[in-house]
Amino acid sequence: MNTTIGRSSCTSILIGKKASLTGSVVIGRNEDAKTAWPKHLAFNAHKAIPNNHFKSKDNKFEMDLPEERFSYSSTPEWTDKYGVFEEDGINEYHVAMSATESAYANERVLAADPFDTEKGILEEAMVTVVLPYVKTAREGVKYLGDIVEKHGAAEADGILFGDRDEAWYMEIGSGHHWVAMRIPDDSYAVIANQLAIQEIDFNDSKNFLFSKGIQEFVKENKLWPADRPFNFREIFGTHDDSDLHYNTPRVWIGQKLLTPSVAQEPESFDLPFVQKADKPISIRDAQDVLCNHYQNTPYDLTNPKNKDNATYRPISVATTQESHLLELNGEKMVHWLAMGVGAQSVYVPFYPQGTKVPTMYKYGKETYSSNSAYWVFKLASVLVDRNWGKYGSELSSTQTEAREKTMRLRHEYDEKLASETDPAKQTDLVNEANDKMAMAALDIYKKLIAKLITQQTGDSPLRFKMDPNL
Repeated sequence: MNTTIGRSSCTSILIGKKASLTGSVVIGRNEDAKTAWPKHLAFNAHKAIPNNHFKSKDNKFEMDLPEERFSYSSTPEWTDKYGVFEEDGINEYHVAMSATESAYANERVLAADPFDTEKGILEEAMVTVVLPYVKTAREGVKYLGDIVEKHGAAEADGILFGDRDEAWYMEIGSGHHWVAMRIPDDSYAVIANQLAIQEIDFNDSKNFLFSKGIQEFVKENKLWPADRPFNFREIFGTHDDSDLHYNTPRVWIGQKLLTPSVAQEPESFDLPFVQKADKPISIRDAQDVLCNHYQNTPYDLTNPKNKDNATYRPISVATTQESHLLELNGEKMVHWLAMGVGAQSVYVPFYPQGTKVPTMYKYGKETYSSNSAYWVFKLASVLVDRNWGKYGSELSSTQTEAREKTMRLRHEYDEKLASETDPAKQTDLVNEANDKMAMAALDIYKKLIAKLITQQTGDSPLRFKMDPNL
């Protein structure tokens, strides 16, 4: 079930701590909806909320919540008319979470497990009702699993969880049944809009979690042969022709980038859920996956030959609202956030424990405004899109400059924080750093916008060049 605003599909990545270059657990995703649908950044305080109760504005789902809410970062919509859609963030216990509509459930499974779409939990509520109330990734999976079993889920979803030690991926396959798998420390996973988890080992509680009665449900409804290994993807997932052009190519290109030694085909239903990289994965590598649009392949949509004739749906698309990577490493937390289209934006390494949101990250509505971070990055995208071949190099130089500037600032403040022991002063430093990094990236992009507008004044069809012989 899609939400009222017609949300599009997303692409996710999870990286185990031994697979990453820095020993970090990393989870991330592109949030896609519409070509003009702003997001904001938020820092939500630790607080006591008497009679804490959540009620969705999108459907009739509601539930009581614990009175104590931990602090957490998030990226809410510009409006809560259709739901909050906080989507992703990191809480004070160093737990990261990102929720995404994963796929439509298999029709035969839906027929066997009917549920009330008007009362089940939706993607828009998952981060809000789970992240502020859990202390580990595993606890987050169980917490959301209990909600799904009690209230049902109004759509098939994939949910990413991470903490300082583990990365978990959870999938809801029908109204009340779900599974979750711990990503091996030495591996990664790239997921598009298909249910992806494969064989479940019901005797391995360290690496698998699942809903009560899921085996009996499958057996009673004759959804899978009893003598074959329980394969969640095969039982609950889809295998349509549209998947071969919309979903599997995104997984293929992600694995091709990180594991080029393994030859695979973009239209394959046999791509593994978990894969090992050829070398340790850096944050930049993970960003490159989420920003990929099949560049250096015949399928690149920026190639004029592919205009209005796309073979495969890319990872980075015009409908991306924001792209994020949530990095956890010991006491270090980074909420990497690229507003707008990741391929044309820059990831700012925010401190999620901030208490003051940089001004321009608080603003932005559906109609363009110059005071919004989302719209600054989006305007740059629109101007580059007029002729990617002509202006793409200007964009690339700007991204490099913004990336280097924000990383220098982050390193500078990491060192300041390491030598500061006063909690209040640490908070002040974090807020100062977040503001400086945000403004540095925005100022650099504003210079790009000014340059592109100036250059494009010469692209008018009303140009007239006088013949010097006249």
